[in-house]
Amino acid sequence: MIQIDLSGHVAVVTGGSSGIGFATARLFLQAGTSVAICGRDADRLASAQAALAEEFHHAQAQLLAERCDVLDAEQTSAFAARVMKRFGHVDMLVNNAGQGRVSTFADTTDDAWRDELELKYFSIIRPTRAFLPMLKAAPTPAIVCVNSLLALQPEAHMVATSSARAGELSLVKSLATELAPKRIRVNSILIGIVESGQWKRRYQNYLNENADGQSWEQWTAELARKKNIPLGRFGRPEEAAQALFYLASPLSSYTTGSHIDVSGGFARHV
Repeated sequence: MIQIDLSGHVAVVTGGSSGIGFATARLFLQAGTSVAICGRDADRLASAQAALAEEFHHAQAQLLAERCDVLDAEQTSAFAARVMKRFGHVDMLVNNAGQGRVSTFADTTDDAWRDELELKYFSIIRPTRAFLPMLKAAPTPAIVCVNSLLALQPEAHMVATSSARAGELSLVKSLATELAPKRIRVNSILIGIVESGQWKRRYQNYLNENADGQSWEQWTAELARKKNIPLGRFGRPEEAAQALFYLASPLSSYTTGSHIDVSGGFARHV
């Protein structure tokens, strides 16, 4: 249960229509924050908006949902302008966009490399650029990025994503150093395996081939055991969201240029 009151604050969550982004928006609304979410899929965004409006019917005026591809500079700038018009300021930016690409060095094309690097870098760069003027004016500004444990623990079958995630970790550190004199804190979380639409689709493919197959809980637990995840299960979106909320809020007022591991003990490095 969130104990901090963030009434009067405004949070922006990219990729907020599902998964970790949606769970993060819920936590902010629970704390009294006004929240702007965006996503590329209009239908999924509308469903997310409806679900949040139903749960927080008393706070409908505190919610803005806009279709936006954060890789598009014009769309991102327009989204920032709409947030400013609606709420007048922004205190917290959560950069949450993208998914993993399964590929080895041998089968990753030049175009796939470019797509992956563009997604991981510019899903941070463009929203940060767009909202930076508002964050500079905020009393306790913060930027938080959703990163992956792959940044420190690369996997050969996800070579492009691992490489891009490592660069993202460096980008967060550089931004934290550059923006510290502006009082803007910049941090990230490193997620392991978290339940997502991508994993749900893999499970559905498994069921299509195994009509009497395992339940979702059994299937994910077995995968967790095979991958030697000490907690023996996948993470839940709300668990990653709690770490994002902490880093975005004044609860972490003396933390910048850092990251929180949210991997169930999957990290093998010290």
